[in-house]
Amino acid sequence: MKLYVFEAEPREAAAFDVLKGQHDVAVTDEPLRAGNANRFAAAEVVSTFIYSELRQNLLERMPALKLIATRSTGVDHIDTAYCAGRGIIISNVPTYGANTVAEHVFALLLAISHRIIEANQRARDGHFSPVGLQGFDLFGKTLGVVGTGSIGQHVIRIARGFGLDVIACDIRPDLQAVQTLGFRYASFEDVLAAADILTLHVPATRETHNMLSDAQFARMKPGAIVINTARGNLLDVRALIVALRSGRVAAAGLDVLPDEPAIREEAELICSVFCERHDLRNLVADHILLKMPNVVVTPHSAFNTLEAVQRILDTTIENIQGFAAGRPQNVVTAPAPRRK
Repeated sequence: MKLYVFEAEPREAAAFDVLKGQHDVAVTDEPLRAGNANRFAAAEVVSTFIYSELRQNLLERMPALKLIATRSTGVDHIDTAYCAGRGIIISNVPTYGANTVAEHVFALLLAISHRIIEANQRARDGHFSPVGLQGFDLFGKTLGVVGTGSIGQHVIRIARGFGLDVIACDIRPDLQAVQTLGFRYASFEDVLAAADILTLHVPATRETHNMLSDAQFARMKPGAIVINTARGNLLDVRALIVALRSGRVAAAGLDVLPDEPAIREEAELICSVFCERHDLRNLVADHILLKMPNVVVTPHSAFNTLEAVQRILDTTIENIQGFAAGRPQNVVTAPAPRRK
């Protein structure tokens, strides 16, 4: 098979050498985009990360494509409906780092609660004083967890160690986890109202798009903290900025933003395709968040540990090998269309 691997760092590129004996493998660090898709028209298999937006206008330029092996759990960067109609199989990495992302949640939270970014900069500047850097304890606070899958449950495990009370919501409650982890379920609205700290662990879908907007921020406790390591479009970033400026939300820890590809490669702003795909107001809002003193932003790096990346690579290679052997695995199906 003709396989192209996109967005590959040097270590990732080397991992795909194991496939070169059986397949024609080419690796590049660039994302797959509509503008370069014609160069890869012969691809039967592509492996991408989340910055390759695999929409219909791109996929139509790849007539031989049979498998998309995404190196991610989420598939919101892929037109799943088009792939289903054309018979293109999508394989993902269902689990790779529940503990990894959960640990990053608390890295962001502790950076906020102990003013780590400001304190570090002050010490580096030679002003070795804690005055004006008072933080707050996590012990005894209420953590609201939206989504209790593998990552959400690992967040709860860690939270209990910090002495946090945990309230959670999920469309499919795990009652066994309630018994083993010691938390309680409530409605989304009640979680918003009760949480001192709110953390999001749901996929990006039509239903979860902007699930936190003006109405939801208004329901939250004044001075609550918001953490998002899931997907950027779960938050209405313009509404978040208003909530942060008013004090309704005291601080935010964000590993994801709605228009990450644009921030990553702002040269796209001159491209008409970009302007059609993205709301430039959101891009401006992203940049405002990056400069706000009560916001800690990391560049979608919650997954990026030595161990988790190896698990991603191992599963992706197994997905490709399984497909080649006629046994596709970790197959993602397109969601059923909404009834009108």
